[in-house]
Amino acid sequence: MSKSLKRVRAVLDAAAIDTEVIETPLARTAADAAQAIGCEIDQIAKSIIFLGQDSGRAVLFITAGGNRVDPDKAAAVAGEPLGKADAALIRAQTGFAIGGVSPVGHVSPIRAFFDPRLSEFDIIWAAAGTPHHVFRANPADILKISGAQQTDFKSQSGYM
Repeated sequence: MSKSLKRVRAVLDAAAIDTEVIETPLARTAADAAQAIGCEIDQIAKSIIFLGQDSGRAVLFITAGGNRVDPDKAAAVAGEPLGKADAALIRAQTGFAIGGVSPVGHVSPIRAFFDPRLSEFDIIWAAAGTPHHVFRANPADILKISGAQQTDFKSQSGYM
């Protein structure tokens, strides 16, 4: 088991979230994950990372699989201009590789924001630290253990 997957599993266990981690075919995109699991695309909790241009820190947006993050709305809720986070920054500040970024289990504290669309489902699915592993949870549990703030930051144009 990878270190990333172990970290996510430890956070889920510590929070007493009764779930199993499922191995899937490569699920780097929300569409891939939804197809592999057999759920709606919006039940996939995508972890989108931006670079806070003032702070130099990663900022996490947990959004429904069919939604896009609006850069202007995201910057407004983050309280600073945002830019593209490269793979090195993502790995260094979250401990995850692109395609496997989990909403929980980061190696460093991270500011996080949560798409209200995810709360419309009883169960959502999120990356478990690798591009091949996902876990299911109640949206309220992910919101709580991620420390995210629920707010609207989605684009009106829909799927990425």
